[in-house]
Amino acid sequence: MNSATISVTEPRSSHALDRLTMVLLLGFVAALQISIALSHILLTAVLALWVAQRIQDRTRPAAPPFFVVLLIYGLLTLVSSVFSVDPTASFIDDKQLVLLAIVPAVYDIARGPRAASVLEVIITVGAASALVGILQYGVLHYDNLGQRPQGALTHYMTYSGALMLVTGAASARLIFGSRDRIWPALVMPALVVALALTFTRNAWIGACFATGLLFILKDFRLAALLPVILAILFVAAPDSLINRLTSTFDAQDPANQDRFAMLEIGARVVADRPLTGVGPNMVPRVYDQYRPDYAVNATNPHLHNVPLQIAAERGLPALGVWAWFVAAVTLALLRMFRHGRERVLVASALAAIAGMLAAGLFEYNFGDSEFLMLFLVLITLPFAAARQDDAAAARA
Repeated sequence: MNSATISVTEPRSSHALDRLTMVLLLGFVAALQISIALSHILLTAVLALWVAQRIQDRTRPAAPPFFVVLLIYGLLTLVSSVFSVDPTASFIDDKQLVLLAIVPAVYDIARGPRAASVLEVIITVGAASALVGILQYGVLHYDNLGQRPQGALTHYMTYSGALMLVTGAASARLIFGSRDRIWPALVMPALVVALALTFTRNAWIGACFATGLLFILKDFRLAALLPVILAILFVAAPDSLINRLTSTFDAQDPANQDRFAMLEIGARVVADRPLTGVGPNMVPRVYDQYRPDYAVNATNPHLHNVPLQIAAERGLPALGVWAWFVAAVTLALLRMFRHGRERVLVASALAAIAGMLAAGLFEYNFGDSEFLMLFLVLITLPFAAARQDDAAAARA
């Protein structure tokens, strides 16, 4: 008997508390694209009520199998903090590990048909957030690299990452939904336009990879549509966006040059401290020691590359476990997709992973708390929805 079956067959807490926890979860996923502070407050409330339910029901938390790998990653993060160049500062930064509790909480609270409701809230709020970004660009002149659309969030990079994830979810809903496709079809233009207007190249790349994967999962021949869609967007885009896109291939572009420098810095850090890295949030502390002469910026908060940042901060073992996590959740999702279970939610999760990996080669999105929270919700929803099937099997 698996953990999901145990959780379902045990007596549950009062319906009122259960409904309140679900309402707070919906508020939390909505707030992720509206307010960082509000999302943290609501997450705290969700986790507190969820723990109270577990205590009241006298049941142990359950989680998808990949959560064990995430816990190992968290453990190695703590080990790297012990050997950090500043252990105290690294341990303070480790508070982000609390966010991993989102996985078992969503797995339990959003079980069965509730998971689809969570996805609908994510897409709906994402559409509203996209409209805010479009208005910022067109009315408030957030139309250049110095001032980009950021929606209701505090940074354009977080905003573009969230839009990338929501675009993947809406695309999955449109491509694999068996009914009610009108809503995702209506919101897709706003999401795509808002994402384009952020001038954020890593999010563009991530969205393209996510969409391409969805086309392949639906029908390999649909992959031929992606270049056509990109060509239409290229023709319709204003010159500022075209210049931003073409700068991706310019080796003399200062941002590109600085990223080459960060690759060298990361490689040097890993060579010096391959097992535990320099410690979480310590890359800026040692940046100057490894900085080559051709680097543009005096320092950077991170290395703009997820695998490289993890290896430099936490060591190669932590990077290996992170890769294990990505592989474990991806393989589990592909098995679910092959069996035809919860295809919209599974496709949304796979799109999130593809987008995170592609964009993560140029941005440390896995270290952005707001992005990470939304990402963890999306990859957990298919497993939460599948608990309905597990419960039915247990009763049979």
